[in-house]
Amino acid sequence: MWTTLALLIVIARAGAPAPDVPDQSRVAAGGVAPVVSGREVPAPPAGYTIGPDDRLSIVFWKDTELSADVVVRPDGRISLPLINDIQAAGLTPDQLRERVLAAAVRFIKTPDATVVVKEIHSRRVFITGNVDKPGAYPLNTSATVLQLIATAGGLREFVAGKNIVVVRADGSRLKFNYQDVIRGKNLGQNIELRPGDTVIVP
Repeated sequence: MWTTLALLIVIARAGAPAPDVPDQSRVAAGGVAPVVSGREVPAPPAGYTIGPDDRLSIVFWKDTELSADVVVRPDGRISLPLINDIQAAGLTPDQLRERVLAAAVRFIKTPDATVVVKEIHSRRVFITGNVDKPGAYPLNTSATVLQLIATAGGLREFVAGKNIVVVRADGSRLKFNYQDVIRGKNLGQNIELRPGDTVIVP
């Protein structure tokens, strides 16, 4: 009976799913892994820094006790097993990795950690007013004002779009004339958007 029970336990463990850890053979320099369990994880955009609501995976090689999937809290911190709270917002993945390693030496002699950015929710732009689908949109790649308007379904009927304004996070305001841009005029006003920008379409 005990032999049969032991055999069943071994079979059950063998069929259990493997933990969601990065493919160490494909870990990028600096500890940012683009591959998790065979699935491609898109690389963060250039200049990316971690922000609230971003989902990260902190994986310690051969040490699952310290590894965890975490969501950055509104206060910008994450919580890891044993290590507890660490500031993450405002850091690059490489910088966060260094902080995690510095904290982990209390528990592991030579820690080897990987930071995977699994989902980015902190980088958003907003569009409001006379477009078909106003609201917040993720900014995980580069996007211009014209591209955001297209993503939002375009201008509503009978809206010329000559007095569109881009309000930046620092309070500055930039004008955008939709008619000029689609006719190939003053293309410099079709700026690349930054996180926190709001496009107002009167």
